[in-house]
Amino acid sequence: MAVKIRLARRGRKKAATYDIVVADARAPRDGRFIEKLGTYNPQTNPATINYDADRAFYWMMTGAQPTDTVRAMLSYRGVLYRRHLQLGVDKGAITQEVADERFNAWKEEKDAKIEGKRTGLVDAKATAKQAAFAAETKVKEARSEAQRQKAAALLAANTPAPAAEEATEAPAEEAAPEAAE
Repeated sequence: MAVKIRLARRGRKKAATYDIVVADARAPRDGRFIEKLGTYNPQTNPATINYDADRAFYWMMTGAQPTDTVRAMLSYRGVLYRRHLQLGVDKGAITQEVADERFNAWKEEKDAKIEGKRTGLVDAKATAKQAAFAAETKVKEARSEAQRQKAAALLAANTPAPAAEEATEAPAEEAAPEAAE
């Protein structure tokens, strides 16, 4: 019986999550499986991968073949590297302590990279939010200034200038003495 480590789709339409399962290669994608190893959620950034690393390692060592997507996930989380080191131990090229030491060093480095990516995404999101707020404030101030100028122009048009009133009164006074003559 050929055994595969693959994804089984779960979740609703356009919001898929996946189970990482060990199944017979002849079984349907979402059908019968031997063991559920964990879950994969591609909707988050970075994608969330939760699985039992020891069981995945066990199945890899017993000959289960991962699909391309699952192979990438297992490589990303270190199961394939651990398998590589274990094969070296089995052949006698290195000792178990050296293999464990190399794997732990790699794991710490990888976890630091993942955490750096998470904090970088959070910082980028906060910076983008601040930039959007600054742009919105600038637009708001420009609109407010335009409204002030419009109101000032309307007020100036509604109130006549004092020089214009004197000019209209003076000819009326001059017109009255001429009419009396």
